[in-house]
Amino acid sequence: MSQSVFIIAEAGVNHNGSLDLAKQLIDVAATAGADAVKFQTFRSEAVISRAAKKAEYQITNTRADESQLDMVRKLELGVEEHRILIEHARSRSIRFLSTPFDIESLHVLVDVFNLPQLKIPSGEITNLPLLLAAGRSGRPLIVSTGMATLGEVERTLMVLAFAMSTVDTVRPTTAAMKAAFLSEVGQRLLKERISLLHCTTEYPAPVADVNLTAMSAMRVAFGLPVGYSDHTEGIHVSVAAVALGATIIEKHFTTDRSLPGPDHVASLEPAELTSMVRAIRDIEHALGNGIKIPAPSEVKNITVARKSLVAAQAIPKGTLFNAENLTTKRPGTGVCAMHFDEFLGRPAARDFLEDELIDEF
Repeated sequence: MSQSVFIIAEAGVNHNGSLDLAKQLIDVAATAGADAVKFQTFRSEAVISRAAKKAEYQITNTRADESQLDMVRKLELGVEEHRILIEHARSRSIRFLSTPFDIESLHVLVDVFNLPQLKIPSGEITNLPLLLAAGRSGRPLIVSTGMATLGEVERTLMVLAFAMSTVDTVRPTTAAMKAAFLSEVGQRLLKERISLLHCTTEYPAPVADVNLTAMSAMRVAFGLPVGYSDHTEGIHVSVAAVALGATIIEKHFTTDRSLPGPDHVASLEPAELTSMVRAIRDIEHALGNGIKIPAPSEVKNITVARKSLVAAQAIPKGTLFNAENLTTKRPGTGVCAMHFDEFLGRPAARDFLEDELIDEF
């Protein structure tokens, strides 16, 4: 591959509201060799109403008698906690990323902390105000597409193209967004700033629902880099996604899958995260450059494994080569066996002993 896969270790809310645990997660991601560690930035009341119910997996993995809002309140990180975590990530030489779930949180990440890149989660790709703010942030965006149809992804890209190519006084009408998406400027900005992630929004995601080939559908449809946000158990689907051309892999991880919380059970533990990173790097090397030539390590085996023309019996000088007196055997240091037919009917230029390599051409 011409460019290394960008591996995001998704800490998410697996810090359980603990700053110390959040710092441990950064350490785990850095030690595993991930390129970035990602958290979630939100103000609970701005994101979740009191009427919002938990998802089934959240009910299974947390207290059934608490609301989604009560659950998420305990997982919120404040501005000062972000500052500490960003500095800790810097000290461990790993990029700090976060997902904003509301406009105020987006501005905190951009204006207060000057993060160079943002992640848009699957649940927000139909959130017009947030998409407009993200597009106008000037930051490259990684956009997750779980639960979306191809048409919904296109609509999201229309919004982003519009936001990136207009000022905020221009009204985002459907016609204006479509025009921006189809424009040369809009397409250029999308290619410069937007990456898409295929995703199945379930925790853990059933392998039968993964549909990895949808990455190719989005790549062909939009001409953008496409990666995979993996919610399946284990590491094998992420590795397969890289083999299919994923440029970004995002994977939830935890210090301990048995910890309480909504996402721990569908997360990798430290040793598994390290294994995933190593496997992805191996696949990167294995994919190569696509040019079909002998690899350096196999050149030395060409003469050992291939065959040459060999005398099947003693052949006096002047005797015509034929299918009875000519055969092919190892090693491949004589005349290549590919020339067998060319020698039939040709007179031998000298005497050949049985099993002697033919050395004339």
